[in-house]
Amino acid sequence: MKYKITSPISVILPRVRTKDRVMPLNMNNYGNTNTFTNDETKKKYKEIMKSTLQEIYIDKPVEIYYKVFKQSNRKLDKMNVVAVVSKYLMDALVELHCIEDDNDDFIKTEYILPTEVDKNFPRCEVTIIEIE
Repeated sequence: MKYKITSPISVILPRVRTKDRVMPLNMNNYGNTNTFTNDETKKKYKEIMKSTLQEIYIDKPVEIYYKVFKQSNRKLDKMNVVAVVSKYLMDALVELHCIEDDNDDFIKTEYILPTEVDKNFPRCEVTIIEIE
């Protein structure tokens, strides 16, 4: 079975007294943000992805492909994006009971594909393919 998932590469955290905060999903932001805000970002990501993931159930090992679509031609270290998207997505898949675990027994191989530009819809497309 093959699953194609479209993941955001940023989430918006609502604020009461100030304007909403856009949180890019990348290692630079993750490393420079406090634990409370990182946790809030992860919960918001799971909330956004829940409807997409609820139909998925995987009980076999998988290989995963990540393809980042950036908003502009600016240089991008795609691993900074893929690292956080992968972490949040795998945790959401486990928490929503789509996969048993995200350890090496289940996630056999991960591939990062070349980045493309999509000015209107930046995202990370994740393809999960059951193997065995």
